[in-house]
Amino acid sequence: MRAVRIPLGKRGEGIVEAAGMLASGKIVAFPTDTVYGLGARLDRPEAVKALYRAKGRPEGRPIPVLVSSASEVYQLAAEVPRWAEELMRRFFPGALTIVLRAAEWVPQEVTAGSGKVGVRMPDCATALELIRQCGGALAVTSANPSGGPEAVSADEVLASLGSAIDAVLDGGRCTGGLPSTVVDLCGDKPVLLRQGALPLDEIASVLPEIA
Repeated sequence: MRAVRIPLGKRGEGIVEAAGMLASGKIVAFPTDTVYGLGARLDRPEAVKALYRAKGRPEGRPIPVLVSSASEVYQLAAEVPRWAEELMRRFFPGALTIVLRAAEWVPQEVTAGSGKVGVRMPDCATALELIRQCGGALAVTSANPSGGPEAVSADEVLASLGSAIDAVLDGGRCTGGLPSTVVDLCGDKPVLLRQGALPLDEIASVLPEIA
């Protein structure tokens, strides 16, 4: 079945429709400040599993979580170290994903057995409102086949994943185009896992310890 395109609408009416689909266990793509993401509710483990199938993502790779506020991080993480608080103050919302020890309740489908959870607060009003309407957190991965180029428009999502997902919230073209930068904060010192939209030197200005 072909994915449904949901227009955003002048007053964001499409967000309500997209949130309803997510609540019913569907997987929905939507715009962020970087690229289009593919989301599922954390309380719908079968939907999170469907993210892996839709992308062809290896099952051993955790799914990041997007949040609508920094306060949600304290619910998702077993502990929030000083490094995390400093990075959140400076770069949330923004193109930074921080990896923390996951709280026990975070679904196995999200952590993939790693005991860790990657968390980001996107700098995008549409994404933030959708996440808010879904309880403050969504499991989200980039809306493209695993290993393929990131999608920055609804058309690109439909072209690559249209037969594998349920819907795409069409919020126009993403202005970022690069995925987020990822920093692991679980060890003795912060470690850069992926260089993305946020330059390393900006992170180092806050955390000189980063490797």
